[in-house]
Amino acid sequence: MNITRRRADTRRRLAGLAVLVLLCGPARALDLPLPGSSEQTFDTVQDPGVYALPTGPWADDALPTRRIEGRIEVSSWRVPKSGLTSFQLLKPLRDALVAEGFEIVLDCAAAVCGGFDFRFATLVVPAPEMFVSLDDFRFVSAVGPEGGAVSVLTSRGPSDGYVQVIRAGQDVQAEITRDAPALARTSGAAIDPGDIPAALERDGHVTLSDLVFRSGSTDLGGDDIASLDALAQYLSDNPTRRILFVGHTDATGSLEANRGVSLRRAQAAVAYLRSRHDTDAGRIGAEGAGYLAPVASNLTAEGREANRRVEAVLISTE
Repeated sequence: MNITRRRADTRRRLAGLAVLVLLCGPARALDLPLPGSSEQTFDTVQDPGVYALPTGPWADDALPTRRIEGRIEVSSWRVPKSGLTSFQLLKPLRDALVAEGFEIVLDCAAAVCGGFDFRFATLVVPAPEMFVSLDDFRFVSAVGPEGGAVSVLTSRGPSDGYVQVIRAGQDVQAEITRDAPALARTSGAAIDPGDIPAALERDGHVTLSDLVFRSGSTDLGGDDIASLDALAQYLSDNPTRRILFVGHTDATGSLEANRGVSLRRAQAAVAYLRSRHDTDAGRIGAEGAGYLAPVASNLTAEGREANRRVEAVLISTE
């Protein structure tokens, strides 16, 4: 394919930017364009809530952030087989923010942002709803004239593009209009920590999407983990309940090795409850399933990321 044809194909793809995200404040409506083929995969609102808006790249073992309080809306979309690069997905949204008077605070790509450390230090919808390639993502954060903020994260999987938009603050209350209905949330979607007890009793298990491990690591780090704190409170409020943490992996490597890694990750969750909350050791346990219970195909990077998880399983029978 020659350069002229590639440019023509790109123009045709960009011409399909038809879906608008409307950010409606007291004095303005901000239109953020998304590709017309976008399929919404996730949407949640916390009001009131708090968002740590990244204001600089990862440096000196920390991510600089600004605390934004108010209404927090987190949304993500998949753009199937678009052919658009991460930059092409991001640019129309960034340009719209600038046109409406938003000040760009951070604009970076992958390694410049901080790579792995940046991606796992900031709020990201978990796979498969939002896939982030550590080698190919773009990020922009911006602050509006009234103090509200917007962040945009874009990335690409093997064939699809992904977009995440976070709107924070009362002056960026959002209404989303689309050409097609949004997709329902899947069973692997992130869950608010406050909803974990109800989900655990309703479904018998819950994925702890805020447990993050470096590749091959079983260390949870020293930060607070909202899902585990919620489970500790649940056990305190329900003294007859028992929970088993089950680690899962993708299918890379041998079953024996994956069972070992998944067990140690589940044990890290147990250790957190024991050390942080003094939870009775007899009421919590750990097992490793390795790659025996996938929630997505291991043939794709998105699926493998979704399969790397820890679940809490309610093992009480009454």
